[in-house]
Amino acid sequence: MSPPAAIEIGALTDTPDGTIPDPFTALLKNNEIFGRRKKMDKSQWGVAAPADSVNFRLQKHDHKPLAKRWDNHMTPEALSRTGNSLKKAAKYLSQPGLISLGGGLPSSEYFPFNSLSLNVPVPPHFASPTAPSPQNPTTTSGTGTDTSSTPSSTDTTPTTTTLHAGKHDLTASHSLYDLATALNYAQGSGSAQLLRFATEHTERVHNPPYADWRTTLSVGSTSALDMLFRMLVRRGEAVLSEAYTFATAVETAAPLGVRVFGVGVDGEGMVAGALEGVLRDWGRQHGWEAVPRPKVLYTVPTGQNPTGATQGEGRRREIYEVARKYDLVVIEDEPYYFLQMEPYRGAGGAGAGQGQGRQQGRTAPLTHAEFLASLVPSLLSMDVDGRVVRLDSFSKVVSPGARVGWVTGSEQLVTAYMKHADVSTQSPSGVSQLVLWKLLDEYWGHAGFLDWLIFLRAEYTRRRDVMLRACERYLPREVVSWEPPMAGMFHWMRIDYPKHPSYPAKSIQELEEEIWLAGIEAGALVMRGSWFYADKTAPHDTMFFRATYAAVPADRLQEAIRRFGDALRVSFGLEVKNSENGVENGGEKSAESKVESGVSKEVEIGVEGVGALKLGE
Repeated sequence: MSPPAAIEIGALTDTPDGTIPDPFTALLKNNEIFGRRKKMDKSQWGVAAPADSVNFRLQKHDHKPLAKRWDNHMTPEALSRTGNSLKKAAKYLSQPGLISLGGGLPSSEYFPFNSLSLNVPVPPHFASPTAPSPQNPTTTSGTGTDTSSTPSSTDTTPTTTTLHAGKHDLTASHSLYDLATALNYAQGSGSAQLLRFATEHTERVHNPPYADWRTTLSVGSTSALDMLFRMLVRRGEAVLSEAYTFATAVETAAPLGVRVFGVGVDGEGMVAGALEGVLRDWGRQHGWEAVPRPKVLYTVPTGQNPTGATQGEGRRREIYEVARKYDLVVIEDEPYYFLQMEPYRGAGGAGAGQGQGRQQGRTAPLTHAEFLASLVPSLLSMDVDGRVVRLDSFSKVVSPGARVGWVTGSEQLVTAYMKHADVSTQSPSGVSQLVLWKLLDEYWGHAGFLDWLIFLRAEYTRRRDVMLRACERYLPREVVSWEPPMAGMFHWMRIDYPKHPSYPAKSIQELEEEIWLAGIEAGALVMRGSWFYADKTAPHDTMFFRATYAAVPADRLQEAIRRFGDALRVSFGLEVKNSENGVENGGEKSAESKVESGVSKEVEIGVEGVGALKLGE
């Protein structure tokens, strides 16, 4: 199903009764996006066609200020890049009558793929009747048959449909994107087709408040972060981040000769006052005296990995103002932005705990506008200087294996990024881009994508609630505490290690390993908090473990938490209360427990038969 064709819209003029507001400065609505698209020559969608996201923006932005220049923040490597000289010839491929003997593009005649078919959900029927869910975990056997189905015997609405992509759909005017294009070389900005969707999405959700913002596709956020570190941080310099941070970010920086300095956090993530204190007193930081004051802040504001903390709107504005005061470039890594959840009420209906700012008291959104309004505003949406570089990804909301994301920032920084991509990662996988475009743009459209994000929000809320109820029931609250996560995939548990009978004879690190191994011995795997230190050389006086509720079925999730709770009790010398848990000596759960978790006897997995239950991935 193709979207409506683009239409030409003329400028509105004043009338005797007053001035008609310019529709191109008004906030976008989903049903206006396709109609506002600019008409593009067919060559825009061809093989290796250059694309600039400014051509895909739907609103006027020329009334906004221009971004600052960042020459003093960029590395010599970034400033010296000129891009791929061979790709500069691609802009002439659209010239009528031109016979190209220049490019090294293989002929699609020799691509051994003629068509591609994808069976996908029909909005809003996203939940498969046979798929495991947090509340109804079942076993399935892949039969390879057509998965088209209906919600019930009385509802004939189809829940899935099949999308097709041919090799020469563009030439035949059947579609704007085909296999002949997707399987060939492309620009560092990615395909124009998917770049347009990402640009429109960014404009709809964030609407950056400066004029010269740009978007480019990436090969996922990990690759993008590596490239940004090389663009913005010199060997011997440092990056600021949360005290507990994404381990891969630290490991990406280390080979570049870049250290990561951890900033204090609380239940709402990075503390703005702590950030300012670090910058103000930088020359007096022990062990960092020879390191120049950082110019880059890396943060995961929503559902932070590993802590699960979410910065509220006020906190984000405070952090942004500190960044302005000390002239920081901010890398806003947001894979979990759309996994913002409902408040956790608990068994007694209590709220979600402290530190969640705007998110407290939210109710489930009913419309797209309500959903977007419920999201904590991004740093990008607050950025009047062009100092925020935002990393978005399809990894957590569609598929991590696609390896496609997008980067948004000032024209200067995004152009430098694209020059690097042109001679390194080049474009994301053409097959991945085609699959995503067929689903998100040609079939679902922006409205269907928002429907999907709303569905994910509800699903992750349920998964989170299953884990928290299990923690309330099975974990020894006298030695472990937590804040209910408001977004993302992770639950962060604080251990009161001074109460351990072996402390202080054993160090924090020794006790952490002992508890971790005890959990594995009991059959539950969680991640050690020390693996997420921003700076492993700094002294640490807290102990945490991270668990994820993203993929484990409800019965296994509850059982894993029970096992981890028993491991904690054994390690701390507390009584193991198996009778209260409905489990005796590693046997099956009681019938009452089975009914509570909604798992039938036929599919119940005995404790002895599941091995280590993984909650740490």
